[in-house]
Amino acid sequence: MYKKILKRVFDFLFSLLGLIILSPVFLIVGIMIAVKLGRPVFFTQKRPGLHGKAFHIIKFRTMTNARDASGNLLPNEQRHTRFGRFLRSTSLDELPELINVLRGDMSLVGPRPLLMQYLPLYNDFQKRRHDLRPGITGWAQVNGRNAISWEEKFEYDVWYVDNLSFLLDLKIIFLTIKSVFRREGINQNAQTTMEPFRGTSDDQQRSTGPEIRPDHESTAGSTR
Repeated sequence: MYKKILKRVFDFLFSLLGLIILSPVFLIVGIMIAVKLGRPVFFTQKRPGLHGKAFHIIKFRTMTNARDASGNLLPNEQRHTRFGRFLRSTSLDELPELINVLRGDMSLVGPRPLLMQYLPLYNDFQKRRHDLRPGITGWAQVNGRNAISWEEKFEYDVWYVDNLSFLLDLKIIFLTIKSVFRREGINQNAQTTMEPFRGTSDDQQRSTGPEIRPDHESTAGSTR
């Protein structure tokens, strides 16, 4: 009942309420991004959703569009700013995903949507993370975020798929708020983004299971 009907009702109502309450924050952050990082304020990128069907995720940008003399984008590290790092560490860059939740592309809680090019790299176990709508936050995010391995993330994702419940979603939302305030697990090994997923080798594969920081400016991998 919760998985098939009530979860979507919960997502719609709370995303709508969140967009209304947080509208002043959207306005302030949008103006600051336009001034400090430039335009466009929002970034959209194609991501796999429910059953791997593509949708366009919406986020606030966190890097500049600085380019070299040939017109090529500079490396990520050179396009980061203190303000952009602040947006990431506080997860303010994720707020526009409430629009995705309202539209039905995403859920408040679920496996994080990664990159389209990862789809053919998943094994049968890992593919099950797409049995639910992707989420703004998820079980992997409150259990290490970018500080754990890809294989661990996928095990957490599939565990969530198998154990979905209203109480679990509430727990994840509470732990997410706590994690954001503590700014835990933002990066892996002090990197700006997590290393891209390149598939799971046979010796890494587990028989059973228990969100590049793909973002608007980079194709590096992460759970965000």
